[in-house]
Formats: sequence, structure tokens, C-alpha cells
Amino acid sequence: MSTLKIAGITFMEARWRKIAWAVVVLGFAFLVVFGVGFYFMWREISRFNDVASVRALEPVNFFILIGFYGIAFLAVALALLISVDTVAGEIASGTIQTLVTKPLRRWEVIVGKWLGLGLMLSAFTVVMSAALIVIVYGITRYLPPNPAPAIALIVLEGLVVLTLSILGGTRLPALANGVVIFMLYGLAFIAGWIEQIGAMLRNEAAINTGIVVSLIMPSEAMWKRAAYLLQPPMLRELGLDFTAFGAASTPSPIMVGYTVVYIVALLLLAIHLFNTRDL
Repeated sequence: MSTLKIAGITFMEARWRKIAWAVVVLGFAFLVVFGVGFYFMWREISRFNDVASVRALEPVNFFILIGFYGIAFLAVALALLISVDTVAGEIASGTIQTLVTKPLRRWEVIVGKWLGLGLMLSAFTVVMSAALIVIVYGITRYLPPNPAPAIALIVLEGLVVLTLSILGGTRLPALANGVVIFMLYGLAFIAGWIEQIGAMLRNEAAINTGIVVSLIMPSEAMWKRAAYLLQPPMLRELGLDFTAFGAASTPSPIMVGYTVVYIVALLLLAIHLFNTRDL
């Protein structure tokens, strides 16, 4: 019960942060720009191609991946911005002492904050993704395959960043924590590209480099799995599925299970470090 109360308080506090609203406004602007661009693109395609043909489906698939990639990036940004000082900032200001001196266990504070911020992150990602699907369907009457598991993977990508940020906040100042998490995310992004290019060139060393980095920071791997699920099997069979936002080297379902275990392990480590920290 105490954990849920902390989750509720954390959710309400994050909801009124200006930085969270900035991301929400940018998300709305992103959907507007995407919808306008997608409409004019589709209008030109439908003038010269059968709307059910592969030639029409390929650019539509590309635009959908662009849209979901943008949502994934906004989700990661939101996860980092709302959590980077949720523990570190309260420790630095001394407000955390008003919580831990009450009849609350320290693990309840960490788990409660994680639940509250995770709920906000999940709601943002689901609403944005649903809005994008509605835009695409309203213009083309086309639905991408496997939207639910793909959206769940994007949420999981955000939770990786969120959990790492809470973990870092138990020991690092807010600014240092943000820099470290951002650099880890950038490392995973670059390694993901190395793996994709390695898959195209059939270079095992490049592929293995990407896989090793994914084990350290699996955020990009979740996006690649989501991109794979969002692409029509027809395009994969014809070899037309590779785009700058797609997945030439696709993480397996085992990687998804690993990421879940990774998040749980990070959360347990955050609890341990917070329990042993002198406040």
C-alpha cells in the first residue's frame, strides 16, 4: 500500500513538471508534422500506384517506421528527463529524508517512484502510438502488423532508460547521472548501426560487437525487434524490408526476456544501493 501511495505521489509530481509537458507538446507537434507529411506522400503515391501494391506498401512502411522511431526517441527522452533527478535531486536537497524517516522502507520509495514514472512513460508511449496508427489508418486504411507487441517493446525500451536513471540517481548527482545515461543510450545507438551494417555485409565481427553492446544496454535492441514486428512479411519475403529505421539483424525473443530480467536486476541493484547509502 505504501508503495502505491509513493507511486501515486510520484506520478502527480511528474505530471506537473514543465519538462514533462514540454515533451508532451513536442509529441503533439510531432504527430501533426507526421500526419501532414504522410498525407501528402500518400496522395502522390496513390495517384500513380495501386494502393494495394507492393510499390505503395514500401514507402508507407518506411513512413510508419519513421513515426514509431520518433515516438521511441521521445519516450526515451521523457524517461530520462522525468527520472534523472527523482532520487538524486531529492537526496541533494534533503527532501528524501522526509520520506525515509516516516514508517516507510527504503525499497518502497524506489519501487514506488519507478512505478509512478513507469506508468507515465507507458501512458505517453501508448497514446502516441495509438494516435499514429489512427493517422495512418485514417489516410490509407492500412494497419501495420503486430502493433500491440511492437508498442510494448517501445515501452520496454523506455523502461530500460528509466530504470538505469533511477539506479544512477542513488549514487550520482543529477547532471552526472543524465550524462552517463545519455552516453550509454548513444553507445547502444551506434552499436545498433554497426550490427545492422555488419548484417548487410555479412561481417560476423560487426554483428557480435552490436550484440555485446546490446547486452550492456539493450534499449536499441528493443527498437530493432519492434521495427521487425511492424514490417509486413510480404516486404521481408521480397527483400524490401531494409530501411534506415528497420532491422537487418533482428534480436530474438530471448533478447526480450533478457531485457525484462535486466530491468528487474537494475531495480534490485538500485534498491540495494539506496539501502546502503548514508542519507
